[in-house]
Amino acid sequence: MSEVVKIELTDIMSDMMRIKVRNGKGAKDRYTILSELCLKYLKKYYQRYRPEKYLFPGRFPDTSMSVDFAQRTFYKAKKKAGIMKQGGIHTLRHSFATHALETGTGIFQVQKFLGHSSLQTTLQYVHLCEEKVIARSPLDVYVENKNNC
Repeated sequence: MSEVVKIELTDIMSDMMRIKVRNGKGAKDRYTILSELCLKYLKKYYQRYRPEKYLFPGRFPDTSMSVDFAQRTFYKAKKKAGIMKQGGIHTLRHSFATHALETGTGIFQVQKFLGHSSLQTTLQYVHLCEEKVIARSPLDVYVENKNNC
């Protein structure tokens, strides 16, 4: 959560569909993916609120939103949406990793997106049901890509 509230406008790299995470896990910078849908909503958010430095500013434009405020906002939105399932804001990170793997993103790429130095951490972090994995033969993917060219 501390990484999200510190995102600056310049960290949104829409041309590369990436978000720069500054001073993340292990005090390192890294990049994670930016979905097209998320970018669409970020543009609407920007047009409405016009943040100056931080994507999610705090009380003052030159400060970031606090982690505590972000968590309270998450729980309010969850309640308003009628979501009764247990889980905090950190569950979104788990969900991202699980769904990325389920849709074919490699474990090493997920490890980089999450900022883990150890693959073991990523493997413990992700709760993946083998039955849900979408596996395709590389031959089918190759033929499909060749036919679309």
